[in-house]
Amino acid sequence: MPLLALPIQARPSPVMLLRSDEVPHPERAVARGDLVKVQRGVYAPFEKWHALAPWTRYLARVHATLLARPDAIPSHESAAALLGGPVFGDPVIVHVLAPASGESGLVSGVRTHTTRDDRGLLMAGSIAVTSPAETAVDLARSRHPAIGLAVADAMLRLDADLSSDVLTEMNEKRSSRRGRDIARWALSRATALAESSIESVSRAVIEWLGLPAPELQVSFRASTGEIDRGDFVWERYSLGGEADGDLKFDGRYGDPAAALKNQRARDARLRENLDAIAHWGWTDATTFTPLRSLLHGMGLPVIAPENVSALTSMRRALMARPPHATRKPD
Repeated sequence: MPLLALPIQARPSPVMLLRSDEVPHPERAVARGDLVKVQRGVYAPFEKWHALAPWTRYLARVHATLLARPDAIPSHESAAALLGGPVFGDPVIVHVLAPASGESGLVSGVRTHTTRDDRGLLMAGSIAVTSPAETAVDLARSRHPAIGLAVADAMLRLDADLSSDVLTEMNEKRSSRRGRDIARWALSRATALAESSIESVSRAVIEWLGLPAPELQVSFRASTGEIDRGDFVWERYSLGGEADGDLKFDGRYGDPAAALKNQRARDARLRENLDAIAHWGWTDATTFTPLRSLLHGMGLPVIAPENVSALTSMRRALMARPPHATRKPD
């Protein structure tokens, strides 16, 4: 399998992991509640493990699998986690790639995928993983289109040589037809301009609601000379949209009051060029009814039928599993 040369380091484990030979009587430590078993022969401190967010706990699972199986090649969500892409909740199952001569299946929380194709790999530091392009195609073929789009957008941000056309061609050339058709929707719409998972998912929801497609990351200069970018812009309707993700105001990036003050000042500058700015969060987008009401109320017309099937299946897939932030909010 060919190795790509990209300056990408795998994300480290968020918690210390211990092999069984590093801990005297690990089963006793588990019984006492000092350790938790993460993978066969690999343990983590109990309290620190349970303090992890779901997506970071999943990243630790991937690293635990690599400690137990150093020759494993992570793929699917496992590769996305190591590459810093979006991970939705804790998928629990670790995915690895094997040649066609190997055996596929699920054993001890690790699903092995076999392939006849000459798959591209990336050395992320000392860890071999499926390349950003292969990871995007894998997930677009096997997950809900909203997840496929979020991962494809993230992989395009990660590798500047990738494009929607490259991903689409790779999907068509794979020897297996499984998932090929379903992947086309996400891969054909992938763009590096979507700067976070909530922006990617919002784009999907906007299309499935039958609303006009926005322009992404449009810059405006205010009378003060300051330049601001709108996540979503519908210039025909003089409307801007901001997918805030509920992260700016929970304290993790500083004083919420200061963040709100900055947002209001930024909105005021944007309204020198646009009539209105809509703001929404993760739940608004993934339950879709609030986002529909918000954008309808601000003047966006319905130009196509709603894709009810895509919207309702997305709600089941995503509503309870917000992804980790892939960038710090502006």
